[in-house]
Amino acid sequence: MIRALPVGKLNSNLLSGLIKKCYRKDKSIVVPPKIGEDAAVIRQGDKYLVLSTDPITLTKGEIGHFAVLINANDIVAMGGKPRWFLTANLLPEGKTTKNDVENLFKNVAAICRQLDITWVGGHIEITSGLKKPIVIGEMIGTVEKNKITPSSNGRIGDDLLLVKGIAIEGTSIIAREKEKYLRKKFPPSFLRKAKNFFLAPGISIVKEALLANSSVKIHAMHDPTEGGISTGIREIAQASGKGVLIFSDRIKIYPETKILCQEFGLNPWGLIASGSLLISLSPKETSKLLQVFQKKKIPVVVIGRIKPEDFGYKIEVNGKIKELPKFKVDEITKIY
Repeated sequence: MIRALPVGKLNSNLLSGLIKKCYRKDKSIVVPPKIGEDAAVIRQGDKYLVLSTDPITLTKGEIGHFAVLINANDIVAMGGKPRWFLTANLLPEGKTTKNDVENLFKNVAAICRQLDITWVGGHIEITSGLKKPIVIGEMIGTVEKNKITPSSNGRIGDDLLLVKGIAIEGTSIIAREKEKYLRKKFPPSFLRKAKNFFLAPGISIVKEALLANSSVKIHAMHDPTEGGISTGIREIAQASGKGVLIFSDRIKIYPETKILCQEFGLNPWGLIASGSLLISLSPKETSKLLQVFQKKKIPVVVIGRIKPEDFGYKIEVNGKIKELPKFKVDEITKIY
């Protein structure tokens, strides 16, 4: 019997094998496709372009906002500046109104203006068989040659920093998708705050990544998304061909996240994590970056250290070293 693949990201071993079989080498490609890399980098003359694409499939509310920010995050995690944006918008048959389309366009245009990104085109259609909208974004940015920060550049001995807390996007999605149920159990103020997690603490890491890369020498950055912070940590270590040790008590989990995860039986470590940023850099640079972020009142903490590959992916819990949790699918899928 042939088994269907589970919802979410493809298994990393399967995907890695497919990339190796299908990728065609090109001298203009500086950062090629690889597990854990947030974007590709292509040489165009004396300039570098950064390219990324990501869909928004798990939420209906503010879908245009999510599409812009998730793709912009991939660009800045590579060290670049987001410049141009395209979207492929697939909208469900029998459910989409003119007002829905207008709101989508306004939503995308507003966040692009806010981030000084130009929305240059794409495609839109009413699609049969869809239960809810899907917006596939494609972001193009630019980066200076000496500012590239690929996930694969983590080095043994590097500190691993976490900017903000975890599961920010997941918290917002749960509150939005399960709003009707949650209204019966929690006060409006709690639900309103959780729904607006995409704004505060915010799923954007554009400001934080640009600030970090302009302040100190960064080796690697990564934007944890599907599969949560645990998957993001594994991806930056795997991409770099290294191991990692994480200190569990340093990971910030917001009270609202804890409450919602407990309500639905979810593990926040495996909950979609856009809004967090992982930074790998020399310990010599760490104190300077912490000071820069402290002045801007941006939460950041050292959560671990990059180790040799044979160390594996480990986590310290109450003084004991254990295997870092692994999630086959994102925890968010359990609410659907």
